[in-house]
Amino acid sequence: MNREGANPIGFVVIDKPAGLTSHACVARLRRCLGTRRVGHGGTLDPAVTGVLPLAVGPATRLLPYLPGVKTYVGSIQLGRRTSSDDLDGDLLEERPWPRLSHADLNQRLDAFRGTIQQRPPQVSAVHVDGVRAHTRARRGETMDLPPREVCIDRLTLLDWDPDSGELALEVHCSAGTYIRSLARDLGEQLGCGGCLARLRRLQALGFRIDQAAPLPLDATSATPPLIAPQLALQDRPTRITTAAEVEDWRCGRRLSLDPEIAAGPVVVLAPDGQMLGLGLHEPPGSLRPKVVFDAQG
Repeated sequence: MNREGANPIGFVVIDKPAGLTSHACVARLRRCLGTRRVGHGGTLDPAVTGVLPLAVGPATRLLPYLPGVKTYVGSIQLGRRTSSDDLDGDLLEERPWPRLSHADLNQRLDAFRGTIQQRPPQVSAVHVDGVRAHTRARRGETMDLPPREVCIDRLTLLDWDPDSGELALEVHCSAGTYIRSLARDLGEQLGCGGCLARLRRLQALGFRIDQAAPLPLDATSATPPLIAPQLALQDRPTRITTAAEVEDWRCGRRLSLDPEIAAGPVVVLAPDGQMLGLGLHEPPGSLRPKVVFDAQG
């Protein structure tokens, strides 16, 4: 466990169970660790399970710098259109679905592969005039949400049952991609409507499902071990300080940096391997403090 002073610092990766909000998972971990400073990276709907990274202590400041790509496996039910674009919403319409072959359905998915424009669901966390869309939707409002550019790097058709109208997919996508929107839009393209039936997240913010632990049942349960914060940024270059440079860094002074390192975030480590923070490379060879743990002065 990495610590800053007496405070825990790091990441806990939870395999979120169905039926709980991401906020409820954060609240439970706060009670288990005895700290208010816990935040999550990437909200999951209550019905969705899988990888939910939780940042603890000063590691919450690293969340904006973690990789945004995510991986999901899920099922889409064709023939149903709902208010929330999943099976939890009010049923708006039922229609028969086309009995396509596996190859034909896979070809139809080509329209959603790569960089696309996607309209968020009505029930989503998008802000509309300063209010979350899901709040306005639950008041009975209907919003004209503009489409946004997202990227679906990999979209694999895992299974297709033409008798039930259900298909299973694996989706590797950019941050901000809604799988419920994918279900809705595929249904619209096929002329029958569609909604999300089930969803599980396998990867988020650089963490994988094999790193995830069950959510503690209550404050008396054992807490999963903290993952050192630098392990969440293994794709970034590293600057190891000397003993003398540690205080310079904590006082907010710039460090020298190999000019060959690309511009962008750099992980700063103490000689013993403890993470000291995150700096930004400013060519031709200066490292400007951006996130400083245990700052002095």
